[in-house]
Amino acid sequence: MIKTITVKTNRQTELVDITDQVAPLVAGVESGICFLYCPHTTAGIIINEGADPAVADDVISVLNHFVPWKFSYKHLEGNSPAHVKAVLTGPGTFVFIENGKLKLGTWQRIFFAEYDGPRTRKIYVKVMADK
Repeated sequence: MIKTITVKTNRQTELVDITDQVAPLVAGVESGICFLYCPHTTAGIIINEGADPAVADDVISVLNHFVPWKFSYKHLEGNSPAHVKAVLTGPGTFVFIENGKLKLGTWQRIFFAEYDGPRTRKIYVKVMADK
């Protein structure tokens, strides 16, 4: 079964920590994989450090530097940079599950990456148990 997480973003470009919304979806699964997929062409899912908010700020700053809003883009909607950033980060990821918990590294968190906000977005989550 696929479950849906809804995220409301507040800025044009923003990383939203969704780890605490995903974690309950894997409770009770002894061992398996949690797949996360973003069905939007101007957003993505990433895993990175969540202990220091400066890391998210740095990621956004670097993406904005390499993919500026002012450039000779051809896409007529005006959100070409958001599409390019989504290509760079990708639409999804997966995390192993062990003993009913996400098997993330010490500092790792799961982030929804908004590149064309503010908006209300969906993330699809599929949990697959090994048995």
